[in-house]
Formats: sequence, structure tokens, C-alpha cells
Amino acid sequence: MKKKTMAAFILTVSLVAAALSGCGSSAENGNMGNGGSAENGSSAQQDPAQSGQAAEAQGAAAESAQGKSGQAKDSVIVTMPSTSEPEAGFDPVYGWGAGEHVHEPLIQSTLTTTTADLKIGKDLATDYSVSEDGLTWTVTIRNDVKFTDGEPLTASDVAFTYNLCVQNSSVNDFTMLKEAVALDDTTVEFHMNTPFSIWPYTMAIVGIVPEHAYDENYGQNPIGSGRYLMKQWDKGQQVIFEANPDYYGEEIKIKKLTVLFMDEDAALAAAMAGQADVAHTAASYADQVIDGYQLLRVASVDNRGINLPTVSPQERDGKSIGNAVTSDAAVRRAINIGIDREEMIDNVLNGYGTPAYSVCDKMPWYNPSAQVAYDPDAAKQLLEEAGWKQGSDGIREKDGVRAAFSVMYTPGDSVRQALAEDLANQLRKLGIEVTTEGAGWDVAYDKAQAQPLVWGWGAHTPMELYNIYHTLPATGSAEYSPYSNKAVDNYMDDALKAGDLESTYELWQKAQWDGKTGVTQEGDIPWVWLCNVDHLYYVRDGLQVAGQKIHPHGHGWSIVNNVDQWEWK
Repeated sequence: MKKKTMAAFILTVSLVAAALSGCGSSAENGNMGNGGSAENGSSAQQDPAQSGQAAEAQGAAAESAQGKSGQAKDSVIVTMPSTSEPEAGFDPVYGWGAGEHVHEPLIQSTLTTTTADLKIGKDLATDYSVSEDGLTWTVTIRNDVKFTDGEPLTASDVAFTYNLCVQNSSVNDFTMLKEAVALDDTTVEFHMNTPFSIWPYTMAIVGIVPEHAYDENYGQNPIGSGRYLMKQWDKGQQVIFEANPDYYGEEIKIKKLTVLFMDEDAALAAAMAGQADVAHTAASYADQVIDGYQLLRVASVDNRGINLPTVSPQERDGKSIGNAVTSDAAVRRAINIGIDREEMIDNVLNGYGTPAYSVCDKMPWYNPSAQVAYDPDAAKQLLEEAGWKQGSDGIREKDGVRAAFSVMYTPGDSVRQALAEDLANQLRKLGIEVTTEGAGWDVAYDKAQAQPLVWGWGAHTPMELYNIYHTLPATGSAEYSPYSNKAVDNYMDDALKAGDLESTYELWQKAQWDGKTGVTQEGDIPWVWLCNVDHLYYVRDGLQVAGQKIHPHGHGWSIVNNVDQWEWK
């Protein structure tokens, strides 16, 4: 097992076995140990909460285990990383369903949805349109939807929800929205501060809350109109959802969903003990064979890449920005074609990933010109022609500047650390010296203005391109790494101002490369993308997990986006 200690894993299995032999309580009885969320989704250390989690898994599995005896069943138990538990509760205003790890909110309905091919579908909305100036969106909603407390859902609830987001959301950006106004019970208008053509993607992640029943405690006891209602939440341990009997959509096939929050070691042990139906796992564990389970591999746009500061070293507002090596476009282009992404995937991810060439691979707005072939000889030639000559120790120099820099990774993330180390090994063959450095997020954002950092991105919206590459007026460069290109900015600005959503895809593609400029290999290449991480799960035999949309960043709630359509065979 790479990146894990066998002793720690054996300890986990022992704790699970002890819990299973000594406990028979049902998860619904609430008998469980104390525990808390971890900052990252992988830890070799175990605590008493892990044995409590195993006991909960056994109790919840009492129903789920019927599948082994061939009986019909309509419940599932799914494990998720501890980081998937929403700190602010199940409140869309504070990030439930949105934020970094985007997913359907399950409890609440949304106006729109994203389809399997990541186009826009409809949930509450029956129709929507935008004015010619892009400043007014009009949405008509269904008239047959009720909250689980029996009250009807109206346009007033929609307006209330979005206005709350404008006032309070610290997770999603709602600065483009001035206000939402209910015109009648089934019509709501969104008045925008600026045109925002990709608004339908925002409408797909904001769950609607009830105006009559919303207060500061809503996230702890949410009322919604979605496919499920929250039956029980034991913080740090589990949450139980039950099917909404008054749901207006398709028949809900899975009537009960139990989510257990646990790290990878405990999730694997729970699967080995037969106490979970779907258990998330890591590439380092994916070669394990578990009797009665199959490995499910889900493609993702959950990418890993590094920023390459494009400006020379300088000071801005008392902080260092820019890099003497990566500011040379030849170096950036050489790195992009001089790394063997397949080798990285095999070496770091055990083969469970795909090469990444942009932040939006496989998305409708992806520009295929971002893809490059691995060509170390051409990379060396680029460096030679740009004046980077190899020294006696094999490291290149130009005008007294050594081709050396640090690449940061977040401590506790073994995959990012391993990618950084692999990158260092590969670039040394090109004559570039890379040292690796752990840096917590409290300092990494600032330090990334001057040196590369291994990042994780990937979302179901082209806004990801904007957030990474667009110039901020206040600083004159992009937010996460110093870079600016007026032509790239203009394409993205025009895309946001356009009226027809699908027509904007070409503009987003031109921002990546228009034949003359952009952010790909022949352009500025301010970021180099390494791989998209497959999301891996052990799935119990007999459970048919419905087809998955390509997963965004975050190995959590995406797997249950369509849990209502899973089936036991």
C-alpha cells in the first residue's frame, strides 16, 4: 500500500472487527462514539471514533445486508471523507450544494440542473429567459411543489433564497446579482448588476429554502422540497436521509441513504467487513480485492496542476511576486511538453487518472488545442534556443540565473506531495532543479504569487477559467498567480455578456487559444496541468449505481447526485 503504513491499516481492521463483535446497535438509535472532522481526507492515525463509525456501519447495514440473502431492499450506506460533512450544516446559503465541492443539494430543489453532458436541464423551472441587455433573467416555476412541512413552494421562496445568498454567502460569488423579485407565485425575476450568461449554472446549485421556516438554525434541521429529507444527523459521524413521500419528480428508488463520514483507512475496513455498500477509496488502496465488491472508477475533472508565475520578481503591496525562471515563456512551454503525464498517473495514481491539459478537460467549453504530446527532446531544444545552457552539474543557467525553483504542496495531501516529487524528478532530466516544500493554505496563497504550487480545481462551470485566468482590476493580474492577457480577458468578458449560453462556449474556447494568443502551449501557458484524478469506490455486488456525470473537484457528495435512481439487482 503506497503512502500508507500497513500497521495502521491492520489496526483499523482490528478496531472494526472488535466493534462488529461487540456492538449490535442500530444507527438510528444514535449509539456511537465521539469524533470530529479531519482537515484532509486521508490519515493513517486512528481514534476511538473509527470504532464508533464501524459500529454505526453495522447498525445501518442491518437493513442493507438484506441484499446478501437475496431479499429486496431500498436503502444504501455510503462512506465519504470527513471533509464532506458540511461545517455550516445543510444550508445552501452557506455552501451546501455549492462552494468548492459542487453537488446536487438532495434536500432542496434547484431551479435548473446539469445534465449528463453538462448542459442545462430543469428542476423547479419550467422556463427561463434573459433580456437582450443580459440584466434581467425571468424564470417560471412549477405550481405543484410543496415543502416537507406541507407549505407550497412559490416564487417568493425563490426570491427569498437568492436574496439571502446575496447578503450572506461567503462561499459562492453573488456579486453579479442585484436582487431577486417574485412577480407572482410562479414567476421570479433576477435583476443583475452585470450580464452573466452562465447564470443557469448557478441556478443548478442553489437549493431553495422556505421563507416561512428559515432561521439561523435552518442548517441543522433543514426543510426542503427535494428528493430526500434529513432524518438524523450525528455530527462527526453520520447523516441519514429518507425519501420525500411528496416529491414531485421521478419515483425515488432508494428510500433511505445513510452517509458515514470516515477517512480512507476506515472506509476500506468497513467495506472489508461488509458494512458499507459504497466505500470511497484512494488509488493507493485500489489494488485490494474485497470479496463481494467491485471497484467503480468514475472519471473526473478533479485536476491537479501547477501555476507558473509569468512576471519577473518584484514587490507588490509589500509582498513578493514573480519568478526569475518561470517568467520565461520558453521555460513554461518546455515544462508543459517535457513532463510525462502517463508516467505520473502510473507512478502516483496507480493508473487511476487521465492526463490533464487544462482546467476544463472534457467540458463543453474545452479547447482541444490545449492537448500536447510528451516530447522531452523538443523541451530541451526550447530551453537551449532560449539561452538556458546546461552547467557542469546538469542544471541550466541563463544570464547568471540558475534554472531552479520550489514547488509547494499542502501538507497531509500525499497525492499532491507525490506529484510534486515526481515533477521534480522529471524536470531534472531537462536541466531544471525543483525542490519541494510543504506549505499550509494560510501561507500558500501568498507564496504562490512567486512560486509554483500544486493546486486542485475542476467544476461544472466555465467560471473556473475566469477565476484562474482573468485579470483583477485591483492588482492588474489574475487572482492565484501573477498573469494578465487583455485578449483573454476580453473573450471571457464577452462570454459573460452574451445572451445565449451555448453560444458562449466558443468564446471560452478562444480564451484558451484563438490561433494567436491564449493560455495554452503556443500562448502564455501560465499554468501546467498534470492529471485528472479518478474517483474510486468499492461497490457491493448487486448494487447498480446509476451512470455518473463527470465528477468535479472533491471526492464526496458527487457520487450520490443521482442516488434516488440506484437499484439493487
